[in-house]
Amino acid sequence: MQELEEYIESHQDRFYRLAFTYVKDPDAAMGVVQNAVVQALTHVHTLREPAYLKTWFYRILVNEGLGYLRKNKRVLPAEEAPEAFLSVGDPCEDIARRLDVYRAVSRLKPKLRTVVVLRFYEDMPLSEIAQVTGGNINTVKSRLYKALELLRAEMEGGGPEE
Repeated sequence: MQELEEYIESHQDRFYRLAFTYVKDPDAAMGVVQNAVVQALTHVHTLREPAYLKTWFYRILVNEGLGYLRKNKRVLPAEEAPEAFLSVGDPCEDIARRLDVYRAVSRLKPKLRTVVVLRFYEDMPLSEIAQVTGGNINTVKSRLYKALELLRAEMEGGGPEE
C-alpha cells in the first residue's frame, strides 16, 4: 500500500496529462485520476506482483479514461489544452508545433491515441503498453504504426484518413 501511495504521489502530473488526452477537460481529467486512484487503493490487494505496479495502475487509469468517454460522449476542442499538457518535452521547442501535434494526437481514435500517449509521452516500452492495454505486443505495434501513419499524413497537410 505504501509503495502504491508513493508511486501515485510522485507521478500525479503524468496521470493528469494522460487523463486529459482522453477527456479534454481539466476538471474531468482530475475526476478520472481520482477515480483511478480510488480503484487502485481499493483493489491493491489484487496486485500479485509489485514489479507490475506501473502497468497495473496505468491500466486502471486508461480504463477510467475510456469509461468516461463512453459515459459522457463529450469532446471539447483541442484549443482548450491546459498549459500543463503543453509543457511536456523540451521547453525550448516551438509551442505552436507542439500544439499542432497535440491536436493531431487528440483526433486519433482512443485505442490509437492510448498507444501514442503511452509510448511517446509516458516513454513506456511496447511490452508495458501491451500489459496496460490488455493486448499483445503485435497489436500494440500495429496500432502504433497506424497512428504514426495518420499523424504523419495530418502533419504533412494531408489530413487524417480516418
